[in-house]
Amino acid sequence: MSQNIEKLQDKIKQAHLGGGEKRIAKQHEKKKLTARERIDYLLDEGSFEEIGILVTHRTTGFGMEDQKFYGDGVVTGYGTINGKLVYIFAQDFTVFGGSLSETHAEKICKVMDLAVKVGAPMIGLNDSGGARIQEGVKSLGGYADIFHRNVKASGVIPQISAIMGPCAGGAVYSPAMTDFTLMVQDTSYMFVTGPNVVKTVTNEEVTSEELGGASTHATKSGVTHITSFNDIACLEDIKKLVSYMPQNNKKAPEKLPYKLGDEIREELDSIVPDSSTKPYDMHEVIRGIIDEDSFFEIHKDYADNIIVGFARLGGRSVGIVANQPMSLAGVLDVDSSKKAARFTRYCDCFNIPLLVLVDVPGFLPGTDQEWNGIILNGAKLLYALSEATVPKVTVITRKAYGGAYDVMNSKHIGADLNFAWPTAEIAVMGAKGASEIIFRKEIKEAEDSEAKLAEKEAEYAETFANPFEAAQRGFIDEVIMPKETRRKLLKGFSMLENKEVLRPERKHGNIPL
Repeated sequence: MSQNIEKLQDKIKQAHLGGGEKRIAKQHEKKKLTARERIDYLLDEGSFEEIGILVTHRTTGFGMEDQKFYGDGVVTGYGTINGKLVYIFAQDFTVFGGSLSETHAEKICKVMDLAVKVGAPMIGLNDSGGARIQEGVKSLGGYADIFHRNVKASGVIPQISAIMGPCAGGAVYSPAMTDFTLMVQDTSYMFVTGPNVVKTVTNEEVTSEELGGASTHATKSGVTHITSFNDIACLEDIKKLVSYMPQNNKKAPEKLPYKLGDEIREELDSIVPDSSTKPYDMHEVIRGIIDEDSFFEIHKDYADNIIVGFARLGGRSVGIVANQPMSLAGVLDVDSSKKAARFTRYCDCFNIPLLVLVDVPGFLPGTDQEWNGIILNGAKLLYALSEATVPKVTVITRKAYGGAYDVMNSKHIGADLNFAWPTAEIAVMGAKGASEIIFRKEIKEAEDSEAKLAEKEAEYAETFANPFEAAQRGFIDEVIMPKETRRKLLKGFSMLENKEVLRPERKHGNIPL
């Protein structure tokens, strides 16, 4: 018995060393934490329970039978973040470069299966050179097993992927199918084919950072939702992200204690400029509505003409989708439509109410947009908001023009409450453009065409460049003073708390992908 106890203690000690002191030192030289250090920092102290610590690979040949490490390059188990149960895996780059083997994949699949059975978030800390080439198709099969579980868990439990080192080839598809992908600036990258293959096939010279670094995916592709400065910041971002989420699709997000007292926000009355063409920062509107310092922006550097993120309103977790007049006047385009649609669908999956703030002059025109599928991509946002059954509230702060009015959570596509500020303009298009079309003949025949245009523009604006026509028809539930917005939203979301929607039975809809 004592001999076995000594053996066990020795094996656990070896497992904790991973690939050994030298490789751990190299990991630290790259300003990266080890797999176990990451888990220890992320989870509540003493809460981690490891699963599969003594697992080793089964490969023979290529000298692999003489190279066995307990844990086989991945640390798996469960623990808590601020008292909330989570399941986790962290790839260990010090063991075979974190490469995925058959047994490595089996360990990940085991905790994924447990996460779905129990109903708790799944967090993956990725730091891997890819498939273990000595295992051939067995490692590829392991990836496919993980992918299949990602899909089965989608919309059932929250899934978070942190890219904290290399992630290449088939390895990138698991993070892409999870709900949120975080990357670390300068030490992580993702791509399907690396710089050498790119050079061979296309003759392009590109570095790993340029091809698939954090800044590239944050600004150009939109693959990463959050970019962190280093490992510690990344782990802190995961903690913050988890705080807004429920445990699974059958639960509601935790409601934090909240005291009434600051419902009227006078500063909101002076944010929207008198001129309808002058920009303003929608972040100021968001700050004026939500609980103090509670906004956590997602996809901050991608498609910044729309803002998405989590916040709290009276202690409740809410998802915010908002046009940003400071960028492209807040128009909807291909990237912003995809960004908002994906975020909307996440919130709907996990019972997070949606607040939509509208100041949109329409869809961005041009051949680039049309050829890149603005029709399909705009339809994604329309589909996502129409399909969502969580409480949905809209506030139109200024412009709501054309088809973009319909798309941005209008009453017609299922919004529960629609408010408008007195500065709202709800019309097919701006007063000038509409007048040039409607009164073309009169303007052309007038002695002073510019004066006539100005007259007709004022006439059209008087009729439509306000929220009152829409309110008279019931498309807007109430025209409110900006300073009262927070109070109205607190009451509105509270009233909608027990909302239920019965839908026709179906396998699933066919979103325009």
